[in-house]
Amino acid sequence: MPAITVGDVLTLPSVGEVQPQAREREVVSVTTAPRGYEGEGFPVRRAFASVSLAALDPFIHMDQMGEVEYAPGEPKGTPWHPHRGFETVTYMLDGVFRHQDSHGGGGLITNGDTQWMTAGAGLLHIEEPPEEIVMKGGLFHGIQLWVNLPSQQKMTTPKYQDIRGGEVALLRSPDGGAYLRVIAGEVAGHAGPGSTHTPITVAHATLSPGAQLRLPWQPDYNALVYVLAGSGSVGLDGRPITAGQLAVFGPGDVVSLGADRTQESRSPEMEVLVLGGRPIREPIAAYGPFVMNTKEEVYQAFEDFQAGRLGTVPSDDHPGHDVL
Repeated sequence: MPAITVGDVLTLPSVGEVQPQAREREVVSVTTAPRGYEGEGFPVRRAFASVSLAALDPFIHMDQMGEVEYAPGEPKGTPWHPHRGFETVTYMLDGVFRHQDSHGGGGLITNGDTQWMTAGAGLLHIEEPPEEIVMKGGLFHGIQLWVNLPSQQKMTTPKYQDIRGGEVALLRSPDGGAYLRVIAGEVAGHAGPGSTHTPITVAHATLSPGAQLRLPWQPDYNALVYVLAGSGSVGLDGRPITAGQLAVFGPGDVVSLGADRTQESRSPEMEVLVLGGRPIREPIAAYGPFVMNTKEEVYQAFEDFQAGRLGTVPSDDHPGHDVL
């Protein structure tokens, strides 16, 4: 799991010590992500399964894609499909993924890169490994996160952000036992490169065995920690958590987590995603690739898609990829 690694962690800016008067966030729940398949058949873990939308708001859905070692000819993606009313954020840890959309966005992402697509009023897109990766196989591991848009921005013009891994803000814990990559939003006053429509923070933290991490957190944000690899604990009471599990925190100013002193050889460090945002608190009507506020808006999205108003597949796309 290379993403973006750091040689000398102590050269990074520190998140600083948490103020004594800060309120520790208690852990509300720890849930285990079930396994499933997406697109043309690549394995995923449904990180938010069985967690209420109210606890996740403004996030809607998250898949951990892989971790899987593909043999030659096995890598898979998704065919052309539509979206409206939200954003998809694809963060690659290992491997290479190609994105293309009907609004002109697209490109390749690899270790530590992020594709941030604002579907807004609607578009078509495709995600797949490039042909040379399909031919030779290899390790594939990433995250796709869905971020809701408030009602007044659901029909915004589609937008694409290509965030290179080297652009993220890098921070460390005071003792250097952990470091963070801030992709969007900010942690301890240090902002990531991602531009967001509502106030959110998306960060990836690596904790060495036995390391502790206490993060100052916006009190009006929710707080979620998903374990990508390794094992440890969350909250001051040290609730156990391991790979494929999501912790939901209650209100407060500080998110605390720690890595177990002994980790598996295949996951020598604890890797987590730390997510939070200011809840939108609006009705959600979601079906398939559309996330709107009412059922009528979802019906309209289907009608617009079927009428070709969400875009068309670019003529230079590879043959054989049809819109669902």
